Amino acid sequence: MSERDELAADVAEYGRYLGRLTQLGAPAIPSLAPKSVSVAAAAPQAAPAGSEDLEGIRAFIGDCQRCKLAKTRKNIVFGQGNPHAALMFVGEAPGADEDEQGLAFVGRAGQLLTDIIEKGLKLKRADVFIANVLKCRPPGNRNPEPDEIESCQPFLERQIAAIRPKVLVGLGKFAGQWLCKTAEPISRIRGKLADYDGIKVMPTYHPAYLLRNPAAKKEVWEDMKIVMEILRA
Repeated sequence: MSERDELAADVAEYGRYLGRLTQLGAPAIPSLAPKSVSVAAAAPQAAPAGSEDLEGIRAFIGDCQRCKLAKTRKNIVFGQGNPHAALMFVGEAPGADEDEQGLAFVGRAGQLLTDIIEKGLKLKRADVFIANVLKCRPPGNRNPEPDEIESCQPFLERQIAAIRPKVLVGLGKFAGQWLCKTAEPISRIRGKLADYDGIKVMPTYHPAYLLRNPAAKKEVWEDMKIVMEILRA
């Protein structure tokens, strides 16, 4: 028997001895085995929360058929931007232009959002990440329905966990309510900081609403000034 085998036999015998003492009522004695040689410690561990990348999430979505919107959409609108962005915008659902191109916020509302980002926040649009609560366009641009939001929820949750932005901006009623976990109207939650899994959330008006109500741009600008303060902190 080699010296290593003898040592292993001695350790095993010592373990059996400690076991008998414990059965007899003796207090437990800490193990002397070094943690560095533990088989469990050497085994591959599951990826920690937040370590998933966006490509993996998009692959998981695949050609999604999880809700009724799959029958009417042209393209899945996953979202785009910096995968390590400090600022993430979440809209409600893709529109006709987004459905056609497969990209988030590329229509008139998207042009206004670009102005908010580049002219207001003084950031490059490519430096932020932009997504929606729904990944597919509802027919006729109708409001998202509860079952559709529920079907898409895991995707947005995983996107946020992968990016871990410093600030989330919820654009419009459905995004603001989803991020803030509230049923309050956007007019009440707008401008009030909330929290999503340790991330600051700023609900504000949707750019499409600003196209119809230009006077509300002033309120959105006040919200963006708070966002800038957080990003600079």
